[in-house]
Amino acid sequence: MLDETANGVFTIAATPFLPDGALDMQSLDSMTDFYLEKGATGLTILGIMGEAGKLSADESAAVIERICARATVPVIVGVSAPGFAQIESTTTIALEKGAAGVMIAPPGALRTDNQIAGYYRTLGEKLGKTPWVIQDFPLVTNVQIDPSVILKIVEDNPACVMLKHEDWPGLEKIAALRTASDMGARRISILCGNGGQFLLEEMIRGADGAMTGFAYPEMMRDVVALMSDGNESAARDVFDAYLPLVRYESQPGMGLAIRKYILAKRGAIAHAAVRAPGPKLSKAAIAEIETLIARQEKRLASF
Repeated sequence: MLDETANGVFTIAATPFLPDGALDMQSLDSMTDFYLEKGATGLTILGIMGEAGKLSADESAAVIERICARATVPVIVGVSAPGFAQIESTTTIALEKGAAGVMIAPPGALRTDNQIAGYYRTLGEKLGKTPWVIQDFPLVTNVQIDPSVILKIVEDNPACVMLKHEDWPGLEKIAALRTASDMGARRISILCGNGGQFLLEEMIRGADGAMTGFAYPEMMRDVVALMSDGNESAARDVFDAYLPLVRYESQPGMGLAIRKYILAKRGAIAHAAVRAPGPKLSKAAIAEIETLIARQEKRLASF
């Protein structure tokens, strides 16, 4: 099961679809293999970028079962929902299928620190000993979680073992949490998102790795490994080589379509389809992506 020592790269997995919008079960297999080959130490499925909100309950269960059966690393399942009943139901399915833990974002109605801490306290009571992850993504949830509130959640809930950190800017939050743990607060794993845009600085501030879905997970693998080995200069070289594509893929509203295009081009999935409603890439956008890929390959060849 998932615990506080988790580190490395927990890749946020896409959900592959056929051109007609149906689930692409074969691509679930090839995508899982791809992520493992590129060095993922864990997988996170049915997150926001996994188009979880577009799946039926049966489809979600099918995705969980297929990936958990194939993966040889811990799998975290996103179970965020408006109410506790759905969270509990999906969590039960995830654990039955072999997931290592679940991830929950706060519902958008939460506004005060007491409301946020109270929500996760109740959640912890309902999930019992199931390991779970706080998904801190205020740009999407519109819920701002102060470091002091995260520390309170961790204190109240022994089964909370990880923070999926995706605040922006959020480097000071990581530093505050690590300072607190140095002073005696329970230390949990911190894995970071935002497409890897700040991964190098996040590692410097005390993160344990990445939890995001950039279409070149080997970048995250190498940056995390090099930083963990104390080789910041080499980590910066790797990070810099991929940065133009990281930036391009991070476009709000278009990032998933860009990511899926690249994953399909790399053979991870058979089709770049985003389930409706979703964006489609123009010819101009595809040309820009191809240019960035070509230039990236040229930079990597010089290593």
